[in-house]
Amino acid sequence: MESIWVADGHCDSLGDYLTAKRTLKYSSEGGHWDLQKAKEGNVALQFMAAFIESEYKPDRAVWRGFQLLDAANRFIKENTDAVFPVLNKDDLRKVANKPKIGIIIGVEGGEILGDNILMLDKIFQLGVRVLGLTWNQQNAIGYGIGASNQKEEGLTLFGRQVIKRLNELGMLIDVSHLNEPGFWDVLECSQFPIVASHSCAEAICPHPRNLTDQQLKSLAANGGVVGINFNPPFLTRNPVAKREDVVRHISYIAEVAGIETVGLGSDFDGISDVPEKLTDAAQFPGLAQDLLKAGFSTEDVRKIFNKNLIRLLSSVLK
Repeated sequence: MESIWVADGHCDSLGDYLTAKRTLKYSSEGGHWDLQKAKEGNVALQFMAAFIESEYKPDRAVWRGFQLLDAANRFIKENTDAVFPVLNKDDLRKVANKPKIGIIIGVEGGEILGDNILMLDKIFQLGVRVLGLTWNQQNAIGYGIGASNQKEEGLTLFGRQVIKRLNELGMLIDVSHLNEPGFWDVLECSQFPIVASHSCAEAICPHPRNLTDQQLKSLAANGGVVGINFNPPFLTRNPVAKREDVVRHISYIAEVAGIETVGLGSDFDGISDVPEKLTDAAQFPGLAQDLLKAGFSTEDVRKIFNKNLIRLLSSVLK
């Protein structure tokens, strides 16, 4: 079988790089994602999230966010032989056509903005092209799935202003971690398709972070994509997750919302456990083989592995 390249919609490896735990160059350093593992797994596009840890919220969230963005840009500059930043449609066209990995810088948590819309332009200038509106808590934009009043409240007025400016700048909106009322508000407000970069199907595994059938169908109608998360509690209620659990979620979402709605969002280095035979970025080819054995065509696998996310980015980036 030809090697199918990977667009991975989410990893949290920047934290290890910022704290000098790993250089993200060598497999021998451990972790789920690094340049060696990514090359072995045929990763050609990687979303790298600046995840603002809870201990920095709310007072030091902006400071921590900018620390992480500085780290992301240092990582790219220190590895120009291996990676390049994806900032616009022209950069996107280079993905998979050169021996370097394209990097999309994201922020996981709108806390980096505080309550100032001008901060959105600042992070855009620093290369950010995707914003996860919330993590699990409440912020000035809206309510994460862990907020106490998350079942009733949607986007704030500031949150709606953020959506408008994200559309104007050409930044991708990420609704993973956002509560359900906020999800519906984003679909109402955004002029462009959105992503749930690292989520799964609630019907297969009930979890607050997973999407209902109604959400999946609406995401499909929006032209959006859900990146399947490899976090075992999102995949199965069994004690141990397996690679076939990932296939099960992909198959279900493809049936409910269409093959064009499914992508990958590993959450590597942001999860404590991983599925069997899908323990790091080098093992994506095995997942491709499993999908083919499950009856997906080679073209279907291409859509899941890269085409759907590329299409989405092409509709949003300037």
